[in-house]
Order: sequence, then structure tokens, then C-alpha cells
Amino acid sequence: MPIHEGWLDGARRVPSPNQDVRPDGEVSLLVLHSISLPPGQFGGEAIERLFTNRLDPAAHPFFAAIAGLRVSAHLLIRRDGECVQFVPFQARAWHAGRSCWREGGVERRALNDFAVGIELEGDEVSPYTLAQYRALAAATRALLASYPALTAERITSHAHVAPLRKSDPGPAFDWAYFRQRLAGSGNFT
Repeated sequence: MPIHEGWLDGARRVPSPNQDVRPDGEVSLLVLHSISLPPGQFGGEAIERLFTNRLDPAAHPFFAAIAGLRVSAHLLIRRDGECVQFVPFQARAWHAGRSCWREGGVERRALNDFAVGIELEGDEVSPYTLAQYRALAAATRALLASYPALTAERITSHAHVAPLRKSDPGPAFDWAYFRQRLAGSGNFT
């Protein structure tokens, strides 16, 4: 899965208006998220509608509270492993919100300026699928190959960068398994 002009080959493109220019053009952090709309339900078009400002507030009681949000992610990985890209990687997606990254004694804020956001369709309690881990590992390898400032040590969770606000992708996400997939080691079925 190479990346060309900021777009992951093979990903379905659904451009989001919720993006802008990265101030310094830096891509050096990967933040993993989870999302399900309505909460705890998978499938459907609600996530794509949210990220493209087309969510119908009358379609579900939960949607009324979030329909006005202007958010996006670079990439969504559906339960079946399909990748949907909303924002090219060299642009700033609006995914991390108020957040902070600490490394080597240095604290940085405004993570959207330099982070890629990948949403996994899921919630914090349901196990993620093998297809999602495969797609995530492939997309991450492509990002690591395309952006030298991004390293395996600079992959984190929304919970880690916004611990008082967020807990995703949650305890259902198997970090050890993901890192094994990323390294290409182990016997995986």
C-alpha cells in the first residue's frame, strides 16, 4: 500500500472539508482512535457523514448532540478492513482536539499540526477484527516509509495524548498484537 500525493493506494477517497494546511508540513506522530456511530453500532454511513458535515441530527437521538461538530481523520479502517481516506496525509485533519505529546522532556500541543489520525471502526470494549489489524499494519508501514520523522516509537493512542478526555481505542485494542503485525513477525490467522 504505497502513498502517492498524500493518498493511500487502495483507500476509498471521501474528501472532508474539515482539514487545512499543516503549519510546518511536519508528519511525525500517529494517533490511533476508535469510533462507532451510533455508539456501539458498526456499519452504515454515519461516520462518513460526520466527517463530511452531512450527519442528519434527526437520524438517531445521539446524532443531535454531535451533528454540529467539525471533525475528521485522515483514515478510517472499517471492521472488514476497508480503508476510507478523508484527508491527505500532508494536510491537517481535525482529530486530536485538546491534546499533548511529551517526548524527551519536551511537551508539544496542537497535535493536529503534526499528527496523522487513524480511526478504527469500533468501540473500547469490542475486540477489533483481524482485517482491521492487517489494514492498520499495512497503512502504518506505508506511513513509516513515506514520512521519515514518523517512527514506530511515535505511534500512540488518543487516550495517551488526551487522558482526561478520551480513552480510545481502549482496552479492546491489542497493542502487542498490532506491533507484531507491524513488524511482520508471528503466525497470524
